[in-house]
Amino acid sequence: MTLLVPQLAAWLSGTDIGLLELRTPQGTLRLGRQGGDVVELPEEVPEVEPVVVHAPSLGVFLHSHPLATAPLVRAGQRVEAGQTVGLLKIGPLLLPVTAPQAGIIEDIHAGDGLAVGYGTPLLDLHPL
Repeated sequence: MTLLVPQLAAWLSGTDIGLLELRTPQGTLRLGRQGGDVVELPEEVPEVEPVVVHAPSLGVFLHSHPLATAPLVRAGQRVEAGQTVGLLKIGPLLLPVTAPQAGIIEDIHAGDGLAVGYGTPLLDLHPL
């Protein structure tokens, strides 16, 4: 896309458009006016705070189902809203812990098999 920037800037200079923003899966290109020239502007990246997923009850936090070996999620994994990201074992009951929104798992705070109380931070989710 960087090969197109000079051509886009030349086209933009012949218009009264103040800002042109193109978004692709690889990133965002922003062209705008500064003085009389059209220049490439830095991408504005808003600070997004991670969403902390808390224990909905007391219990033993499990990273995987007792009959499975693979964890339900790993750090760096993308999850959807409502997806099970862990389990709370309360006696014989397994209570799912779900993602409140789509995002990427940043960090898992509670270790596998750790007894947790209500509201204990279990993992961080970076919203998408």
